[in-house]
Amino acid sequence: MKKIEVMEKITAKVEKCEKCRLCKEAKNAVPGEGDINADIVFIGEAPGANEDKTGRPFVGRAGQLLESLLGEIGLSREEVWIGNIIKHRPPKNRDPKPDEIAACEPYLTVQLRTIRPKLIVTLGRFAMYYFHKGGKISRDRGNLIKVDSKKVGSVLNVYPVYHPAAGLRNGRFREALEEDFMRIPQILKEIELEQVQNKNSSTYREEEQKGQIKLDL
Repeated sequence: MKKIEVMEKITAKVEKCEKCRLCKEAKNAVPGEGDINADIVFIGEAPGANEDKTGRPFVGRAGQLLESLLGEIGLSREEVWIGNIIKHRPPKNRDPKPDEIAACEPYLTVQLRTIRPKLIVTLGRFAMYYFHKGGKISRDRGNLIKVDSKKVGSVLNVYPVYHPAAGLRNGRFREALEEDFMRIPQILKEIELEQVQNKNSSTYREEEQKGQIKLDL
C-alpha cells in the first residue's frame, strides 16, 4: 500500500474514532497534516478551540507563532508534517488523560512509521513525555534525544522544545523556544551525516563479511 493511501486510511479512521470520551464533545477530529515525505515532523499535545473548529492542527495563535518560527529557519508548514498525540480536543483544553493518550497511540504510531521522519520536534511537555518518559522539559529542551521505539520500529531522533502557547504566555519561554528552533537546521544536518556514516559503516561490514572489500586508491 502506498504512503498516501495509508495516511488517508488513518485520517478516515481518526475522523470516525469513538475509542475514548473525547469524541463526544469535540466538533472535529484533527488527524494531522503536511508533507508525508517530510524530514521533520512537529508533534504537539492536543487540539485547541481553533483546531477543533477547523479539523486542522496549530491554526490558532500558537500555530501562527509556529509558522513564524518555521519561516525563520526557511521552512513553511507545507514542507513539514504537523500533528498531536491526541486527535480530539479535551474539554476546556484540560490535560489529556492516560487512557486518552493510549487510545490515540496506534494512529500516531502508524503515521510516524509511514512518514519515517529524520527528526521529531516535540512541542511541550506532554508530547516530550510521549516519547521520553523520564524527560523534563526545562532540562531536556534543545537537546537531541535518541529513543528506541519498538512500536515505530526504529530509533527516533526526538528534539523537545517548549510549546508555542507557552511562548505566548511567557517571554522567557519564548526566547528559549526561538533559540531552540534556530538550532533545528544544524540538528538535522548532524542527523543526516550520522545516517550516511552508519550506512557506509554497515555497507563496509557487509562487504567485509562477503570478502568483497574494495580499495579505490
